[in-house]
Amino acid sequence: MTAVGIDAIEIWTGKLKLDLPETFAPVKDEDPEKYTKGLGLYASSFPDSYEDIVTMGANAAHRLMERKGLTPDDIGRIDVATESAFDNSKPVSTYIAGCLEQVYDGDFHHANKGERKFACIAGTQSLDDAYNWIKAGRNRGRSALVIATDTALYARGDPGEATQGAGAVAMLISEDPSIVELSTEQGYGSADETDFLKPNQQFPSVDGKRSMQVYLARMREALEDFERAGGETHPGDYVFGPYHTPFPGMVRKAGLFAFRHTIRDTDIEEELAAEIGRQPREDDYDDREAFEEAIRGYMDDLKATDQYQEWYANTIDPTLRISREVGNWYTGSVHIARASALQYAAENDMEMTGKKLLVGSYGSGAQAEIHAETVQEGWEEELDQLSIDEQIRNRHDLTYEEYEQVHDRHNHDKRVELEDFTEPENEFVFVGRGDMDERTYEYVE
Repeated sequence: MTAVGIDAIEIWTGKLKLDLPETFAPVKDEDPEKYTKGLGLYASSFPDSYEDIVTMGANAAHRLMERKGLTPDDIGRIDVATESAFDNSKPVSTYIAGCLEQVYDGDFHHANKGERKFACIAGTQSLDDAYNWIKAGRNRGRSALVIATDTALYARGDPGEATQGAGAVAMLISEDPSIVELSTEQGYGSADETDFLKPNQQFPSVDGKRSMQVYLARMREALEDFERAGGETHPGDYVFGPYHTPFPGMVRKAGLFAFRHTIRDTDIEEELAAEIGRQPREDDYDDREAFEEAIRGYMDDLKATDQYQEWYANTIDPTLRISREVGNWYTGSVHIARASALQYAAENDMEMTGKKLLVGSYGSGAQAEIHAETVQEGWEEELDQLSIDEQIRNRHDLTYEEYEQVHDRHNHDKRVELEDFTEPENEFVFVGRGDMDERTYEYVE
């Protein structure tokens, strides 16, 4: 059976940086460690005045196509996942295709274009759509472009303000991929929730405590469903666990939960039993409240064990390196976690071909998906092409006053003129609005 998966990845971060401990924390009169240790964040990326979700997505896609030597005729569909769209009818994918047609001979008139919305999980859902399209034989030898692009803004003063970010991830989904093959088995956990939503508004309404609970509950359901589908989840089976990362501190909680779940009834649980006992089983308790209290105590003990800390350091922590410097990218967050892990593997000369990742995606509202990915021969060459570290280093460091101006510039309810902080070069830029208030773009050399 032909493998289908991710053949190439490109990442584009917003060109502006807000330093959380040095710039944000002093203005808020807060301890910098609230961000660096609590949230696990050091900086957020923001778009310059000429950047938005279209330019970031188009620039990531253009870089990918140039590196792979692709033309429009090689692409059969363009799927954009975003929760930052500015039009309720015209999809962002049409704007991105229009940008790309400025620099290529030919066009994308033959390509199916769409926009996916389910909070942060939409990027993974778009991967699934592309996978199914190819597996169904409808691609006629063509590949799919999946682009996750977001500007994750919160209202100023909102508790989520420090987790903001902006950037895009472009992925080429093909037969015989060079990076990872996607598993046939998937697990889902989904429920009607209102933990995070934007009812006809740009900035989210969030119940932070509930959002964490819903995230963990849906991840548990998805992991259990993945196991029912035939997926093995022993910790030793997976080299990395890229998760949706609204901020690294949230993944610390998810990682502990995942480790507890996957060691249940394994040799690892038996090995730990002498130190912290076996995991509580619900059947041994008279009521749910007593069981949950026992579970909390067990997890506190588990977190302190050498086995867990070693697993977290090797399996989870490498997935967070990019996120710590750019913040939350909504639909792109789990996909920069994957890239971060594979970058780490390449830098440390790890032999990854044939090894597996267990990927956990999540979107508020709410749904989680668990699937496995098998690393393919050629992964290292692809990851070596990424320039995200250079992009991060070259961002313009905002003052707090500049940050406020940038925030207003990208507020959909405001029309704020702002001088560029950086100089665009060989990239798509936003240049204004047309007669119907449509956004217009040009390629700047």
